[in-house]
Formats: sequence, structure tokens, C-alpha cells
Amino acid sequence: METLRFGYKFFKKSMPVAVFAELLSLLGIYAELLLPLLTGILIDFVIQSGQIADDSGGMFHFLLTGRFGGAHSMKLFWSIAAVYILLVAIRIGFIYARDLMQEWIGLKLETELRYETYGKLMELDSATISDYNSGELLQILNSDTIMFKELFAHRLPYLVDAVFMLAVTLILIAGINISFIVIPLILMPFLVKAVLDFKKKARINFQDIRSKSSEMNLTVQENIAAVRIVRSFTNEELEKEKFCVSNQNLLNSRLQQIWLSSKFDLTFNSIKQIAYIGTIIIGAVLVMNGYMTVGYILSSSTYVLRIMNNITGLNNHIFNMQQQTIAGLELKHFMEKSSNVPDSGEQSLRCDAPDIELKNVSLNIDGQEILKNINVSVPYGKKLGIVGETGSGKSVLLKTLVRTRDITGGSITIDGHDIKEFGLDSLRRMYSYVFQDVFLFSNTIESNIAYSRSDIDERMVTQAAEHAQAAKFIDTLADRYKTIVGERGLGISGGQKQRVSIARAFHKNAPVFILDDSTSALDVNTERILLKDIEDNFKEKTVIITAHRFSSVVNCDEILYMRDGEITERGTFEELMALGGSFAHVYNVQQQQQASVVDYDSLAEKSGGK
Repeated sequence: METLRFGYKFFKKSMPVAVFAELLSLLGIYAELLLPLLTGILIDFVIQSGQIADDSGGMFHFLLTGRFGGAHSMKLFWSIAAVYILLVAIRIGFIYARDLMQEWIGLKLETELRYETYGKLMELDSATISDYNSGELLQILNSDTIMFKELFAHRLPYLVDAVFMLAVTLILIAGINISFIVIPLILMPFLVKAVLDFKKKARINFQDIRSKSSEMNLTVQENIAAVRIVRSFTNEELEKEKFCVSNQNLLNSRLQQIWLSSKFDLTFNSIKQIAYIGTIIIGAVLVMNGYMTVGYILSSSTYVLRIMNNITGLNNHIFNMQQQTIAGLELKHFMEKSSNVPDSGEQSLRCDAPDIELKNVSLNIDGQEILKNINVSVPYGKKLGIVGETGSGKSVLLKTLVRTRDITGGSITIDGHDIKEFGLDSLRRMYSYVFQDVFLFSNTIESNIAYSRSDIDERMVTQAAEHAQAAKFIDTLADRYKTIVGERGLGISGGQKQRVSIARAFHKNAPVFILDDSTSALDVNTERILLKDIEDNFKEKTVIITAHRFSSVVNCDEILYMRDGEITERGTFEELMALGGSFAHVYNVQQQQQASVVDYDSLAEKSGGK
């Protein structure tokens, strides 16, 4: 029921159309259920010259009053045929209209579910999303939304149809002869027990299918993203084997589903045949004793088969509902996830020159201290460098500024106001962030650079690329800024991807630039030119740089050296070198290593100049 209540929130908007569609469906079903009565009349009073009594024909007695032809006449035949065709036309028309409306409802519901789940994905913080693997997220946002809409758009309406058909059929068959109800009533407990057993096993089976499908999605997703790594390690056969295992597991689950369905189909078909044979036997006895005509045997046996088919149909609906209910439950759990970084701020941050201050900032994740007592003042225009060994907390510290991680102690303020007072959109618009893990969309270089704006100004794009030292390599491409880069930037080098991502940040032109180890793939000369460009052209901007290469932060106003989530050294470059601590030691080692590296580009230029 919790799944139905969850889905009803989205379905209720289409309820008027759904009710109207269901009314059409019930009318169409009723018209269809009257057809066997006409068939019985045709056999008894047209094919055979039966004796017409006052109660002959039931609700179609008006056809036997003589106005539409006497018994065993062509006029009566054509009259019955006309009513038959009319009922068939009503059924076809109503069911056609119902199908159109249900498909419209289904597509509308699927679209809204996908929109809502995608919105939730955008709302959740990185830590919460990491609880799911990419295969599970694809399953939820795509397959589960399609599956769950089927529950409301088709399965529940068909369930109502089946119950209505069962009730009307029992009434009609009782109107012919109450004896025919005996067989369905006797067989009903066996059918109910089989359906309940089937429902339980089907639910377990569908949970297994969903799990195996998610595993296979994850395998495919990882191999698409890591295709270059797989090839570089010549591990294609290993990955094929992993895929084969996932594929085989899914196949086994599907085969189990087929075996389960076949087993219960055999049970239901056996019960159905018993019911049919029993009906013929009862009908034959009644005819031989003069209680019934031959035509009514056909009508009665048809109705009994309808009852049994209807119960079988109910079983199939219940079977499919297990899969759809599981999908709905997963959607519900996902939609009920709450972000660890709630967007509770109501103030709009409108500040072109923000002063940022971190006071006693700490961060605890799963019982582990990631940041400890961080105190930093970043007045607008300051150039701040943050260095330290891997895992020292540099990147996490930057994430707390834009609230992709929320601190657990202390405060971060902008112009004296805690950043939690501001809406997330408003806060994040203040930063031009270049992440350590570079990502480019499957689009043109131009679109990637202009990502922060809905319109593309070619002059601004070109200018941003020039500042990021990307213009030179872009101009060598056949389509220049119109060049399509593949997913995650496949097709261009790591350094080129970094420069495009830096250009994207420059194009946004926010008051604060954050460069999270974003020049690691650049050669030393290119990095030096880029940093000099920032110094010359973005003097008024606040710039925060984290780097493993200490030469990247030499010209910063203040440098922080971090270890194990703490600031262990701080000062200008000159002050830290004079201190002779960890920063000075690592810097000297890096300079010696750099001096020993042959500058092949310079050698090539010299040899070309001779």
C-alpha cells in the first residue's frame, strides 16, 4: 500500500481522464460479455427451430417477439447479426478510446516520474549519491520509472476490468442456470492458493532480476568509461568474462522467471480444462432432462471459460504487479532520501567582492576527522595556495566552501554571514570551480566552455580559451570551437581537457576562482604562463589554488601546508622557505626533480632553429 500511496501523488493529476477511460473500458467489456447470449439465441432459434417461451433470450427477448422475424427465419438471423455487430463495434470503439487515454496517462506519468527522480538526483549531495552505484541509478531513473508507470497506467485498470468481468460473468451465468456456478466455486480455493503461492515466489524472483540487471548495467557503464584503461592493460578478455558472468546471472534469473510462469500456467490451464469439461457434462445432463437448450450450453461453457481465463488473467496481472511494485518501492526509497547538505538558506547572496572566513572549521565523516580546527581569512582579491600530501584534506576543504560537503564544527562566513543562510544556487554562483576530476560533456568545445550561460557569445568563449592557454590547440583542430569532444572528454589529451575546463571557469567569471589541482596535466611552462595570465588579468578576483606541484602556489599571498586535515605551516613563499619545514623540503625536492627532466620541447625548438 505504501507504494500505491507514493505513486498516487503523481497519478492523481490524471485521475479524471483515468476514471473516464475506465468507464469506457467497463462498457466495452459489458458489450463483449453479451455476445455469447446472442450466440445461444442464434443456435436455438435460427439454426434450430426452438420453441419461444416468455423468458426465452433473457435481456434479448425483444428479438424473439416476432417483430424482428420468427423462429428459424433469415429475418431473425439478420436482426441478431445486426445487434451482434453493434455490440462488437461498441466494444472496439470503447476499448480503442480507452487504450489511447491509458497510453497518454502512462507517458505523462513516466515523464513526470523521470523528471522528479532526476530532480532528486540533482538535489542530493555527493556522499548520498555514492550510496548507489551507477548501474543502480540508471535502473532507478530509467527502467524503474517505466515499470512503475505501468502499474497505474495499465495494471491497476486491468485489475478493475478483471474483477468487473468476473462479477458480470457470474451474474450472467447464474441467469442461465445456477448449477453452472458450482464448478467455479469448487475450483476457486485451488486457484486462490495457487495465485498466493505464485505472488510470493514472483516477488522474490523479480527482486533477483532487478539486482542482476543493475549489476550488468554497472559492468557496461564501467567498461564504457574505462575503455582506454582496459585497452592499455590489454584486459579485454577479462572484461568480456566479467560481462559474461553478469549476463549469465541475468539470464539465469530470467530463466527462473520463465520456469515459474510455465509451472503456474500448467496449473491454471489444467484447472481451466477441468472447469470446461465439467460445464459440458452439467450442460448435457440439463439438456437431456429438458431443463436447457443446446444454445445455452454453448453460452454457459463460454462464460465458465471466461471465468477461468479471467482468474488466469488476474494471476498474470498480479505476477507483473510484483515487478512493478518492487520498482515503485525503489523509486519511493530514492525519492525519500534526504541530502546531507540541505538547501535551507533563504537569503540570496548578492556580493561582487565577498570576504570569506573559516573559523575553527572541522569535518567528521563516519567517525573519522577529515578537517581539524581550520582557521583561514580570505578577503576579496586574495590569492591563496593550499598544498600538502595526498589525503591531507585540501580538496575536501574546497568542497566545504561551496557546500558539496557540510562542515560538522566551526563556521564558514561570507561578509559575516554563515553560508548556510544562503540558498545553494545563490552561494555556488559566486564560485568558478575547476574540479580535480575533469569532466567534459559530449558536445562542442564551444558549448563546454560556455556551459555557465544559456547563450553562446563567441567573443567571450574565445577570450576565455586564450586566458586558459587553450586557444592555440583549439585552432589546430579541423572544426576549431565546433569540434565535438566525446563523453568525459575522450578525443583530446588530459592537459587539453584541463585547459578547456579552466576556460569554462574563466567564462563564468565569478568573483572567486577555485582551481583544485587543475593544472597537474600541464607542462611547467604552460602552467607558468597560465598562472601569470591569472595574475595579470584577474587581479581583483579571489583565487584559491590547491596543487601537488608546489611551484603552482609560489606567487600566492598566503600558502597553507596541510597534513592529516590540519594546517601545519602557513605564510608567504619566502616565509615558508625561511622556516625550513615540510613545505621547503618538498619544494626543494620537486625543483631538483624538475631540473633533471629533459625539456624536449625546448630542444626541438633549438634544433629547428639551426
